[in-house]
Amino acid sequence: MSAEPVRFGRKRPVPKSPNPLFLKWLTELRDVAAEKGTKMQFVYQKAISSLKKYPLPLKNGREAKILQNFGDGICKVLDDKLAQYYAENGPDAPIHSLDEGDPPAPPRKQRRSKTPPGASRGSLSPEGQPALEPAPCKRRAGSQKTREYVPQKRSGGYAVLVTLYRDHQRTGSRGFMTKAELQREAQPLCDKSFTVSDPGSKHTAWSSVSTLIQKDLLLKTNSPARYSLTEKGLELAEKLEGRGTEQGQPGGAPASLPGVPESKEGEILDLTGEEEEEEEDHLPEDRDKSGGGDRRRGEGGRGSGPGTVRDAAGSLASSERPPPARGHVPGFVLTPGTFDIVLCVDFIETTGGSSGRKQELVTELKRNGVDFDVRKLNVGDFLWTARERVRHIPGQLRAPQARELVLDYIVERKRMDDLCGSIIDGRFREQKFRMKRCGLKKPIYLVEDYGSTQHLSIPESTLLQAVVNTQVVDGFFVKRTKDVRESAAYLTVMTRYLQSMFLNKTLLSCTKEEEPLCDRAFSPASSSCILMSFGEFNEGAVKNKAQTVRELFARQLMQISGISGDKAAAILGKYSTLSSLLQAYELCPTEEAREKLLSGIKYGKLQRNIGPALSKTVCQLYCTVGALR
Repeated sequence: MSAEPVRFGRKRPVPKSPNPLFLKWLTELRDVAAEKGTKMQFVYQKAISSLKKYPLPLKNGREAKILQNFGDGICKVLDDKLAQYYAENGPDAPIHSLDEGDPPAPPRKQRRSKTPPGASRGSLSPEGQPALEPAPCKRRAGSQKTREYVPQKRSGGYAVLVTLYRDHQRTGSRGFMTKAELQREAQPLCDKSFTVSDPGSKHTAWSSVSTLIQKDLLLKTNSPARYSLTEKGLELAEKLEGRGTEQGQPGGAPASLPGVPESKEGEILDLTGEEEEEEEDHLPEDRDKSGGGDRRRGEGGRGSGPGTVRDAAGSLASSERPPPARGHVPGFVLTPGTFDIVLCVDFIETTGGSSGRKQELVTELKRNGVDFDVRKLNVGDFLWTARERVRHIPGQLRAPQARELVLDYIVERKRMDDLCGSIIDGRFREQKFRMKRCGLKKPIYLVEDYGSTQHLSIPESTLLQAVVNTQVVDGFFVKRTKDVRESAAYLTVMTRYLQSMFLNKTLLSCTKEEEPLCDRAFSPASSSCILMSFGEFNEGAVKNKAQTVRELFARQLMQISGISGDKAAAILGKYSTLSSLLQAYELCPTEEAREKLLSGIKYGKLQRNIGPALSKTVCQLYCTVGALR
């Protein structure tokens, strides 16, 4: 068959970038990094690719932060260069146009070759071409200069820096890691434990984090704490990671080319393939192989963990970890037979008010043989946990602390008179909102009858409508009981049902930060499930914890009559902070446009509009100068 003739046509002209000056500076930074052989060249190249796709002009480096692969460090570098540019060329110098003869340089490919003995600088090869010269050796720092801080290999500081750097390089990284995530991921790279100190010492590998913060290598923000690398820490972590790559990995894997992934057999993978699927398939398996023993040592100290069940001969029970579900790496695992299902009762349900009436619930649970524990719950009145079975270790005064995972069932108990009072003072809506945000998938509303409802300040029909709305609109399961004895019977039946359901399940832990990312869909036929640790759950449900600007804005919106949790979430989806909403109001040309700014936002399952009336109310609150009429 004859080959088809090649057709030539007019190509579509490629539009010029509206930010050529920023593009030029990033290209120069990339080329300098490539000449030094650092991996920052790949960071700059990603930023260049994002900037080329952006069709609008940028006034400064700070505005570039909305683009992908632009962090605080790159934006600050651009702002510094822009300030220098204005100082040299005047404040009115153009930044959105360049001379035609000064386009951004293409990326340079660096080749290294050995120079034959006797070759000098500027000598010619036999073919008449200039011979490639070896890179000049770096001079050692003089004795007068301060020595740069470099953590020792397989120390705590080394493990923390390398782990954060690997997370920074991973596609889809959040840019930070929590304490639990960092300890779990860094443990295979460290010889000491991050959680248990050595005998005779009070320090762990985690103690090195304070040194990294003092050296301006690590940044600690938010509450719960989030850890990320500074610009200085990123450069040091690159050196540590590059040094480890050149020397080979601890498992004996050969060093690979920087920036080029390799498969298990050693061949170079196709960079155009699906990287995320490769990471999901291979990463957890590799972690378990390389750091399984270290992780177990890090969680439980030297030897067995605090919750390990030992038989009479002292041998460890079966501790083989099941394969993680869809790439999730659990902090710990509870296998069948190593835990008990326990009902947790909030201490408010047993103290205060009429002590005799509240003790009646405890008495009924004891009479029914329910294993329960009274403690402080920051949300809800009852829930169930899978508590690890622990035994006393010879020579220790107390048994190790049992680890707990919270099941996806939480109960809020309301008597009719209490329901009436909570509707009046606003606790009713606030408690439902917190239960939906706590992370547990199956909230239960236990409504208990109490005498006649004729003397209450709210009509009985209104109370019943509130109960129906809780089930239909909020998606809660509502259970009606006639007295406290029937409520105790319901809790007893639920406890025994959950005990039978989780009898043969393998339970994998996850943190509060990991919970939205995990596939926690429960199936009775599955052999394992992912649950949140009780400590993470209860700490995250604190009512008066430190709030972000976004959370505070949401609470402020919900104080407006007519704005529910779904409506507030819909507004936050478009305007995440009050500042962004006020900026949007300033851009509106007329007063009428301001009042209708939020009217078209969809909310809830039915995707209804917020409407002009509520949009006008919000506009009047934030745009009116002085007192509202």
